[in-house]
Amino acid sequence: MARGAPSRQAGLLRAAFPGEKSNVDTEAVRDRLLKRREELRQRASEASADLRHEADPLSADFAEQVTQRENDDVLGAISHSAQEELQQVEAALRRLASGRYTTCSVCGEDIEPERLAAVPYTDRCRSCAEGGHAAGGRGGRG
Repeated sequence: MARGAPSRQAGLLRAAFPGEKSNVDTEAVRDRLLKRREELRQRASEASADLRHEADPLSADFAEQVTQRENDDVLGAISHSAQEELQQVEAALRRLASGRYTTCSVCGEDIEPERLAAVPYTDRCRSCAEGGHAAGGRGGRG
């Protein structure tokens, strides 16, 4: 095995060097991410259909149209949020497949297991997510 490459044994992603702390049940993580991906796809699809007024055409009454358009703003925000999280989930699945799931994309250190449990699609350790590392700390995502 190449130096620095993770080894997979019995569904666990293990760090390649002694003393590294990553032991993640990749099958459980993958299942959780796949389930979340389907939920987000469904949410985005439903919001998009509602925005197109497929089941509920716009009312002829102007006052009712105003209410419907206000609802459209909320649906648009829901759809946008679902699409953003879906992109993060898909990126996490790619990192999982390539063996980089537990590695911070900013500093290269291990992402804390508690953080991965709480935000399974995160690509940053706590310090980088909070902007603490001088090398990166772009903040914002996961």
